[in-house]
Amino acid sequence: MSFLDNILFALLLAVGIGYFTMNVKKLMRNINLGRDVNRKDHSSERWKNMIMVALGQSKMVKRPVAGVLHIIVYAGFVIINIEVIEIIIDGLFGTHRVLSFMGSFYSILIASFEILAVLVLVAVLIFWIRRNAIKLTRFSSSDLNGAPRNDANYILYFEVVLMSLFLLMNAADFQLQQLGIGHYDQVGSFPISKFIAPFFNGMSELRIILIERTAWWLHIIGILIFLNYLYFSKHLHILLAFPNTFFADLNAKGKLDNLESVTNEVKLMMDPNVDPFAAPADPEAVPAKFGASDVQDLNWVQLLNAYSCTECGRCTSACPANQTGKKLSPRKIMMDTRDRLEEVGKNRDANKGIFIPDGKSLLNDYITTEELWACTSCNACVEECPISISPLSIIIDMRRYLVMEQSAAPTELNTVMTNIENNGAPWQYNQMDRFNWSSEA
Repeated sequence: MSFLDNILFALLLAVGIGYFTMNVKKLMRNINLGRDVNRKDHSSERWKNMIMVALGQSKMVKRPVAGVLHIIVYAGFVIINIEVIEIIIDGLFGTHRVLSFMGSFYSILIASFEILAVLVLVAVLIFWIRRNAIKLTRFSSSDLNGAPRNDANYILYFEVVLMSLFLLMNAADFQLQQLGIGHYDQVGSFPISKFIAPFFNGMSELRIILIERTAWWLHIIGILIFLNYLYFSKHLHILLAFPNTFFADLNAKGKLDNLESVTNEVKLMMDPNVDPFAAPADPEAVPAKFGASDVQDLNWVQLLNAYSCTECGRCTSACPANQTGKKLSPRKIMMDTRDRLEEVGKNRDANKGIFIPDGKSLLNDYITTEELWACTSCNACVEECPISISPLSIIIDMRRYLVMEQSAAPTELNTVMTNIENNGAPWQYNQMDRFNWSSEA
C-alpha cells in the first residue's frame, strides 16, 4: 500500500469515526433531556442482569428459532469485526495481515470468521424469508409501514454485502498466496473461501490483486457506513442494549412508583408541625407536572428505552389488548417516543440548543388516549422484551397526566374514583349498606 493510500485510509477513518462520535453526543444529549432517576443502586445485580440479558441473550432464546438465528448474527457481527483491528493497522501502516505473527491461532481465527460468515448469511436469508415471504404477523403490522420495514431489510442487505465482501477478499488473498505473489505470504486458514478461489483461475495476477484490494476497501467502507447508519436505525440496540439492561428497573413487575411531588404533598398534609397557610418556600418555582405529556416529562431511562427498541414486536405479539383488536401496540409506543424525541432534538439543533415550542406533544400528536387506555397494565410487554424495555412505564406516566392534569379519565374510571372518594369503595353503595348482603344470604 502506498503512502498516499495510508493518508486516504486515515482520512476515511477520521471522517467515519468523527461523524459517529458526533451522533453519539447528540444521542446522549437527547437522552439527558429526560428527568433524572436513580438507577445506580444494586450494582452487582445490574451487572449480572446486563451480562445475562444483553451479552448472554437469555431472553432471546425464549423463542428458539429467532433466538438462535439472532445469536448467530450477533456473534458473527461482533467476532468477525475483530478483524477490523487488523484492517485498521494494515490501512494506517501499509502492512498486510499484520496479525499473522500469531501463527496457528491466527489460522483458527480466520477459519472461525469464515464459518461464522457463512452462518450469518444463512441466518440473514431465513430472517429475510420470515419478514418478506412468510410475513409473520409481528413483522407485517401497520406500525412498521414505511421506513421501519425498509430499515429492517436494509440491515439484512448490509449484512449480506459485508459478509460477501469478507469472503471475496479472503478468496482473492488465498489465490494470491497460492501463486506466491509479492507480500501475499501463505498465512491463515480459509475453509470457505478456498472453494471460491478457483473462480479466479485464468485471471491475471493484476486483476486478482485489484479484486482483493477493491473488496478490502469496500469492506472497511461498508463497516464505517454501517457504524454511522446505526444512529438512524433500529440497530442502535447493538450498542444500547448493554446500558439499557444495566439501568433496567429491578423492582418486581407490577410495582408502580409514587410521584415524588404527590408524596411530598401528602407528607406535608400529615405533618402536624407544618403551617397549611404558610407561603411556599420558593414562590417563583414552577409546580411539578403530574405525569407526562411530552418526552421531556419522561425520565432518561425511558428515553434510553426508546432508542434501544429493536422493533422486534415481541411486546406487541404478547399484548392482550392488541391481540383482541385494540389500537394499542407497545412497539408503536416506543417508536413514537423515539420519533418525538428526535423531533425535539432537531428543534434544539435548529435553535442553538434551545427548544422552541412547536405546538406538538407526544400525547395526541403521536400517541392517542385510545391507545393509552387500552392497556391492561399486565406487564406482558415488559416480560417479553429481550432487552428489558418497559413500554408500560411510559403508558402509566401519560395516564397520570391525563387523570391528574386534565381530569380526562374515562367515564368508568371517574365513576370508580368518585365512589372511592365518597363511599370508600369502588361500588356505588353507601358505607352503611355494605353488609346488607349478609342478611340476604
